[in-house]
Amino acid sequence: MNEQRIYIVRTGEVALKGMNKPFFEKKLVERIRTAVKPLEEGLGDGGRIDVRRHEGLIYIRTPQALNAQDLIRTVSRVFGVSSISPAVECESDLDKIGDTAVAFMKEQIAERGVRTFKVEAKRADKTFPVKSPEIARIIGAKVLIGCKVLKVDVHEPDVKLFVDLRRDGTFLYDSKISGTGGLPLGTNGKGLALFSGGIDSPVATWMMAKRGMVMEAVHFHSYPYTSERAQEKVERLCGIVASYCGRIRVHIINLLPIQEQIVMHCPEEETTILVRRFMMRIAERIAEQNGCQMLVTGENLGQVASQTSDALVVTDASVNLPVMRPLIGMDKVDIMEKAREIGTYETSIEPYEDCCTVFLPKHPVTRPKLDRILRSESKLDVDELIEKAVASEEVKDIGPGM
Repeated sequence: MNEQRIYIVRTGEVALKGMNKPFFEKKLVERIRTAVKPLEEGLGDGGRIDVRRHEGLIYIRTPQALNAQDLIRTVSRVFGVSSISPAVECESDLDKIGDTAVAFMKEQIAERGVRTFKVEAKRADKTFPVKSPEIARIIGAKVLIGCKVLKVDVHEPDVKLFVDLRRDGTFLYDSKISGTGGLPLGTNGKGLALFSGGIDSPVATWMMAKRGMVMEAVHFHSYPYTSERAQEKVERLCGIVASYCGRIRVHIINLLPIQEQIVMHCPEEETTILVRRFMMRIAERIAEQNGCQMLVTGENLGQVASQTSDALVVTDASVNLPVMRPLIGMDKVDIMEKAREIGTYETSIEPYEDCCTVFLPKHPVTRPKLDRILRSESKLDVDELIEKAVASEEVKDIGPGM
C-alpha cells in the first residue's frame, strides 16, 4: 500500500504569466507550504507534507494519516489555486497505467457503486509514442476487462477517469475540486484597507488579497459611543479573511476626538464627508509608515450619502495615495452573496455600532463642494488632530480564526 497520498494543484491564471510565470509559481508554493504547516504539525514526528512545482503543476505529497478533506479544504482557499485533485501515481507505461486504472475503478465501484465511466487522457510528454485518444482507448479497454460491471458512457458517466501522462510519471484522478483562484499573495504589492464591521469592507479586503495584494487594515472606533464588542467583531472578521490570506495587521484608531471637533465647529450636514476625509488622511499616514502602496475601501457608488460620485471626488482630494474600490460597481445583493460565500456575512450583520454611525447628520450633503469643505476644515487644526489620532494607534496581528 502506498504510504503517501498525492494531490495535483493547478494554477489557473498564473499559467498565463509568460516570462514571470516561475515567480508566481514560486510564490504560490510558498503560500501553500505556509497554509499546510498547521496540518503538518498535527502529524507528529516524521510527518511531512511535501509541496513542489514541476512542469506547470504543483504536487503535494502527504502521509496517509493526514485527513484528505482537511488538506483539500486548506489548499483550495489559497489564492492562486485554481483546482486540486486527489490522485494516484504510476509509471508512464501503458500496462502499469492500465493496472492502476483497474484498481482505481474497483475502489470507485466498492465505495460509490459506479456503473459507467469515461476515460480522458492527456499526453503532456510528447515523446511518448502513443497519442492521447489512443491512450484513452487502451486504458478504457483494460478497465472494461478488469471491471466486468462497468460500461462506457461518453455523455454522462458516473466517473470520468483522467489520465495525465508525463515524463516522470502518470497521474490518475476523477475530480477537479475548484479553488479560490486569483493570484498568489505577495505578487501585487501591499495595501491598507479601511475596515469597518459592516458587510462591504471585509469583502473588499478579500477581493484585493485575491489579486495578490498583501493586506493590512485600519479600524476606527469612537469608544465609548461604540462598544468593545464592535471591535471584537472586527477582529473576528479579520480572522475570517486571514483564513484565506494569512495574518492581517490591524491598526486601531480612536476617532472620537476628531468627530467631537467637527460637530462643534462645522456645519452638521458636512459631518459625514469631513469625518471621511480625516479617516482617509489618517489611513494614508499609516499606509506610508507601513509600506502600503494604496488605500482600499468597501465603498459602492451611490449606496449612501458619502458614496455619491461628488462625495467620492471630495474624499479622494484629501489624500495622495491611490484609492482602490473593488466593490464600486457591484449591487448590494451581489456584495452580500460574496460575503456569504467567503464566510463573513453572519458576523458582519451582528448589531454592533461602528464609528460611522456616531453623530450622523439628519440631512447629510450628497453633493459636497471641495471649496466649502476646505473652508469648514480651516476651522480645525487638521494636522494636530491627525497627529493625535495616529499617536492613539493600537496594533494587533490577527491570524486565521482569531
